[in-house]
Amino acid sequence: MQVVDSHIHLWDLKTHRYPWLENPGVSFVGDARALKHDYLLDDLLGEAGDIEVLKLVHVEANHDPADPVEETRWLQSLADRPASRGMPNAIVAAVDLAADNAPALLEAHAAFANTRGIRQILNVHSDKLFDYVGRHFMREPQWRAHFALLRRYDLSFDLQLYPSQMEEAAALAREHGDTQFIVNHAGMFVDRSSVAGYRAWRDGLRLLAACPNVAVKISGLAMFDHDWTVESLRPYVLEAIDAFGVGRAMFASNFPVDRLFGTYTALWRAYAAIVEGASGTEKEALFVGNAERLYRI
Repeated sequence: MQVVDSHIHLWDLKTHRYPWLENPGVSFVGDARALKHDYLLDDLLGEAGDIEVLKLVHVEANHDPADPVEETRWLQSLADRPASRGMPNAIVAAVDLAADNAPALLEAHAAFANTRGIRQILNVHSDKLFDYVGRHFMREPQWRAHFALLRRYDLSFDLQLYPSQMEEAAALAREHGDTQFIVNHAGMFVDRSSVAGYRAWRDGLRLLAACPNVAVKISGLAMFDHDWTVESLRPYVLEAIDAFGVGRAMFASNFPVDRLFGTYTALWRAYAAIVEGASGTEKEALFVGNAERLYRI
């Protein structure tokens, strides 16, 4: 089975600073204390078993916000090693677009050969358990002004948010039709205890999917389903594919975070089982081709 894994994280605690791993705790996504160890390229590839990982997309791992460019510099140095086969083949870097220095950071990230996009986590929730950032960045004038600079550097935007924010995000995507948006973790359907919560996620996905410059990454489902099975993942996978179509959906592992709840091989085999009835062309798009095209690798 061949895959392009479009959402992974690496970290080296010996040489770099990750504030969230300095004193990790337990949250809805799991026990981060179990992640307080180096996780490097060889570790991920070693877990792949008989899954043939063709290429990797690294998404920023909440590196030291005082020097986000250092993470990109380190990742590029890994990719430049002959033994790495160019991995990570794409780098999605971190920038706080609300900060005064955002233009300089965008320029610095873009100078590295494998940089393809930017992620800034946007998740806001009324329940403090789920709230990541505590502010609505998409409503801030300076954030929006700096967002417009992504196009100058041909950078995509990895969109991590909750369903309650999807209407605003769809408006942003329409405003920036020449910027590629990639929804992280299938839209992070967090409010699962009500019909209204399901509808918000389902309808929000379709609002985003109505924008031709938005795609979806099917990943991170285990963060909300710690005891997942193929059948428990199935409706979320199929709903995301139904909303965006086979041409704008891709699978990803979210490793090592989702490693808290299952093995690398089990996760990819679960995805394969869910879309078993798809055509060979459709499977190639979901597992390989769409990630290659959207991240230009």
